[in-house]
Amino acid sequence: MPLIVISGFPASGKTKRALELKSHFEKRGKKVHHISENKAIPKAGFHKNVYFGDSQKEKMVRSDLKSEALRLLDKESVVILDAGNYIKGYRYELFCATKAARSTQCTLFCGIQNERAWEFNLLRNGEETEDLANIEDVSLLDNSNVPYSKEIFNGLCMRFEEPHGNCRWDSPLFVSFPDDELEFESIFSALFESKPLPPNQSTQNPPLSTTNYVFELDRLTQEIVGDILAARKIGILGPIPIKNSQVKVEIPGNMTAIQLNRLRRQFLNYSKLHHATTSSLDKIPQLFVQFLNSNCGSSR
Repeated sequence: MPLIVISGFPASGKTKRALELKSHFEKRGKKVHHISENKAIPKAGFHKNVYFGDSQKEKMVRSDLKSEALRLLDKESVVILDAGNYIKGYRYELFCATKAARSTQCTLFCGIQNERAWEFNLLRNGEETEDLANIEDVSLLDNSNVPYSKEIFNGLCMRFEEPHGNCRWDSPLFVSFPDDELEFESIFSALFESKPLPPNQSTQNPPLSTTNYVFELDRLTQEIVGDILAARKIGILGPIPIKNSQVKVEIPGNMTAIQLNRLRRQFLNYSKLHHATTSSLDKIPQLFVQFLNSNCGSSR
């Protein structure tokens, strides 16, 4: 169920930390999903440096990464999102989504100085950027071994919005530098020994649209009127039980279909004007029955 959002400069050791976390949680009997930006970029058909140089390509793959992370969230698994995640608004979107899913989340910031990150980048043994265009199947590339160009590296560092522990969408925040040991126990405790934040209004699923609500309201009331007429047809003259209503219909035995439908239209009009009090479709059968019982005399 928990989500670990990894964030950091290019070549700051994000994938190394992701694999360490994956190994640790698997040893503790947890199922782990490692979602890697290095795999998503070639899978989308892009070369690494071409991808980061095009904001539209970035936006598309970021959306795919978020969708995959949220699809894999469940009560049994740990999801590790291994990517730069350098936009605070994007991290906020992930926070809202995990909050809506009643999940826990933490952020791991791979801290590093720009100069040292560039040194690590130069140690990568991938093909030079100019040679990548000659590779026919881009999806076969291992982007973790492909170095960033100087222009792309500087651009990513400049655009990076550092996580802060005082921001609720980055909290709890764990910071790890290249020579540090990961705080495995603290991360485990934050994910599995704390309660998920309750969802708020902004993270709730929207209610039924007006069109769907009116359609369902009309269908339910038609079914109830049909049940009443069918009961009268077979000779039931007393109170009539209605599905999903604790109250029985108690109306005169001589009430006609025309009179019942007139009351039904009155109830529909009332419900449209007072949507807030009748917005739960589960309550409609009992509300309609109560409406019939209290208004049947006026229809005579």
